[in-house]
Amino acid sequence: MAVPALARSDADEPAPEDSAPSPRSWGRAFGDIRQAVAQRELWGHLGWQDIKQRYRRSVIGPLWITISMAVTAAALGGLYSQLFGQPIGTFMPYVTVGFMIWYFISACVLEGTETFIANEGLIRFLPAPLMIYVFRTVWRQILFFAHNVVVYVVVLAIFFTQLDEPYRMVNVVPGTEDLPGLLHPGLSWWALLAIPAFVLIVVNGLWVTLLFGIISARFRDIPPVVGSFMQLFFTMTPIIWTTDLLRGGEPGSIKAIIEQLAKLNPFYHFIEIFRAPLVGQAQSWTHWAVAGGITLVGWTLALVALRNYRSRVAYWV
Repeated sequence: MAVPALARSDADEPAPEDSAPSPRSWGRAFGDIRQAVAQRELWGHLGWQDIKQRYRRSVIGPLWITISMAVTAAALGGLYSQLFGQPIGTFMPYVTVGFMIWYFISACVLEGTETFIANEGLIRFLPAPLMIYVFRTVWRQILFFAHNVVVYVVVLAIFFTQLDEPYRMVNVVPGTEDLPGLLHPGLSWWALLAIPAFVLIVVNGLWVTLLFGIISARFRDIPPVVGSFMQLFFTMTPIIWTTDLLRGGEPGSIKAIIEQLAKLNPFYHFIEIFRAPLVGQAQSWTHWAVAGGITLVGWTLALVALRNYRSRVAYWV
């Protein structure tokens, strides 16, 4: 008696290959960015709420940001102008703009390390692109920066005459007598270069926040380490002192070595492309070239990190 053939079940069919893109794909990485840009109302609202929450029940609210910036600039600008023998009319705006942009850069770095950690609840339960939290952090810092611009406007109104007057700083800084051209050509339409400079700094703030946020989500020792290094970089960056004080050193001397180390400081170049046009100083295109190179390298690293680890951040936080 012939045995009937068993019916072939669906389970015996070869399983179709999963056509879904791999979690580690450039398509998903760039899709994350596109979705976050499209949801700008969400991260824009979250950024506003961060500031409102921080100053809730305060009488003057976010104006404390401006007051704090004004007090810091006035105190340190007045003190160090006397210590370094600098004219307060040009040194006060120099320090003010330096603090303005340094606060923005350092906040992107420091708060960038906490971006995903601070948004743990939203990341776990809200199906949203990771870049939303990056945009939220940088947008919040832009709002803080906008409050600090008020201080620069006031300082500019007070010291406009001194800033607008071109001169060489030979009578202020010894050893600069042989430098060609004007170290301080005065304010002009070149001040508008501060706008693209700030845009470039914001673009860098995005990759810094993204890259450091991913690394810090995996390794929780990174935030305190970065905080310690940022304190060191503050003292090494010409914010309350000028690089003119380092000029004139003999080759191989300590002064010459410190001058070269100052030029290797990446924060120095970003600060100069923004500060120099706003305080009437000569602009060096070398700073733009270095800042542009750092932007390309930084975004390359950040995109690689987003491609490889975006799906793991929810587990790390």
